[in-house]
Amino acid sequence: MTPLPEKAADTTADEPWPLRLLSMRIGDYIDKMSPVWVEGQLVQVNRRPGAPTVFLTLRDTDTELSMSVTTHVNTLNAMGPSVQPGARVVMHAKPTFWSRNGSLQLDARQIRAVGIGELLARVERLKQLLRSEGVFDASRKRPLPFVPKTVGLICGRNSAAERDVVENARRRWPATRFEIRQVAVQGSSTVEEVTAALSELDAHPDIDVIVIARGGGSFEDLLPFSNETMIRAISSARTPVVSAIGHDVDSPLLDFVADVRASTPTDAAKLIVPDLQEQLAGVRRLRETGAHSLHRRISHERQRIDMLTSRPVLADPQTMVQTRREEIVRLQERARIRLSHRLERSHDSVTHLQGQLRALSPQQILERGYAVVRQVDGTVITDVADVSADDLLRVTVARGDFAVRPVAEPAS
Repeated sequence: MTPLPEKAADTTADEPWPLRLLSMRIGDYIDKMSPVWVEGQLVQVNRRPGAPTVFLTLRDTDTELSMSVTTHVNTLNAMGPSVQPGARVVMHAKPTFWSRNGSLQLDARQIRAVGIGELLARVERLKQLLRSEGVFDASRKRPLPFVPKTVGLICGRNSAAERDVVENARRRWPATRFEIRQVAVQGSSTVEEVTAALSELDAHPDIDVIVIARGGGSFEDLLPFSNETMIRAISSARTPVVSAIGHDVDSPLLDFVADVRASTPTDAAKLIVPDLQEQLAGVRRLRETGAHSLHRRISHERQRIDMLTSRPVLADPQTMVQTRREEIVRLQERARIRLSHRLERSHDSVTHLQGQLRALSPQQILERGYAVVRQVDGTVITDVADVSADDLLRVTVARGDFAVRPVAEPAS
């Protein structure tokens, strides 16, 4: 007989392990594991009368993952009556593998309830961590729309919180539309279901605000709303989120990361939609104020018009025209007189200049008996030395000119 491969990595299609060998090897590997402390939430406790063994189901607090647990009845009884489905516990357990059906389970040696004090300390540490990262910063808060197109509501199944939000919102604004996602709001599946509903509503194009609502409860009941996975999912949402968990005294971490915190689901309805009657009353007040202001303005303007029309110039508009006409006539007369005086002075000046011109005119000089003697080429003779006995000279007198010749040489 051909020996089987020693290691799983050595197996091939031609040399496989039989299933029993694989199961045995898995069992051997798990048997070598040391006992481990593990935390979770009890979702099932199955006691059989007279049986020494109790069968439990332990579920992870954040995900849909569970594992079967067996323990001795005395181990469970040592915890007292507080051990009920939903309790958070830590247990010291040894992993075991049942080769017959290939199932993994835990054999619990010790079980302890997680006390409220420890849970509070964990929540406080997570709160400080998230605050240091800026997850709770006011700058990240987004304002709620005045009138949302559609409100996303995450709540329990057939819960009073759902009725409080829906009925009060529609009482305030009858046209309010809702997209409701009913999920578990208590227990181990709360985180996963609320986070999935949030993601779905956040992607909805018509939803403008998301409300997460739940009624009051114990600290343990509200603990999922302080879960880190849920808090970070809300911090990453693009749609404004309103927290309406419990009552005024309850403050899960959801209240700190939400854009708006409502003290109760009823208060959330008041925050997400305005009151129609209040808005109508406000519109009526604005209309009355506007009408009063308009009437007052019209009355004021009418008084101004009456005051202006009572003036003489407007009472008898012809007066204004007549006044301007008289002023124009006066200006015309003044202009005529000034122009006349200016013309007279100019006439006298012209006459005086004419006299001066006549007195200085060469013709007037000739009239007094003087003559102008020129050479034939027109050169005026101003010196007797310029004349010879044979020169033909031209003499201009007052009335004509004539030619002459000198009778003798000029004296030197």
